[in-house]
Amino acid sequence: MDKEYMIKQTENWVKEQLEGEGTGHDWHHIQRVTKQAQEIAAIEGADTFIVSLAALLHDLIDDKVVESEAEGIKHVTKWLETIGTSKEQEEHILAIITTMSFKGGNNKPVETLEAKVVQDADRLDAIGAIGIARTFIYAGSKGDPMYDPTIAVREQLTFEEYRNGRSSAIGHFYEKLLKLKDLMNTGEGMKRATARHLFLNNFLEQFHKEWEG
Repeated sequence: MDKEYMIKQTENWVKEQLEGEGTGHDWHHIQRVTKQAQEIAAIEGADTFIVSLAALLHDLIDDKVVESEAEGIKHVTKWLETIGTSKEQEEHILAIITTMSFKGGNNKPVETLEAKVVQDADRLDAIGAIGIARTFIYAGSKGDPMYDPTIAVREQLTFEEYRNGRSSAIGHFYEKLLKLKDLMNTGEGMKRATARHLFLNNFLEQFHKEWEG
């Protein structure tokens, strides 16, 4: 099967899987991440085919989106076999999508250039104007408040605390979003993250001014 056709088939399949997704990890998020990943891959010299498939599939194993990460991995593996990826390609893609998540800062650094590119693209969609909008959507889907100054910002988090502990949308900025710029892997990722990071800081400054009245 032609690589471009394999990517197109995967786009269609992922779009179907994410129909009705309401946490900010929807098809539009996947589209943005894939586009940025492809652009960064071209600049950094990464394998665009591996990057494209990993970017398209990365949220289908995430426990924010699917009930079971293990079942998600089986589902994605079956899809990769269906479209005819080689065993080496399949293993590379699965390695990327199982290690790239933030998880409260508890995941080990990713290793391959392709993994670094996809992780950067995904993190770019978590900051800037889009990242702010997604943060409030996700907080709302969990039932977290917009802001509660009585909830302390958590500096060190286990994965369980990160996923299920008490926080707020604004708290998420300090626990994750403001850390992402300095965690970028590639030069192009850092370049793109810098402007978005500044936007986060400006938003928080304005938010706190208005909160205090």
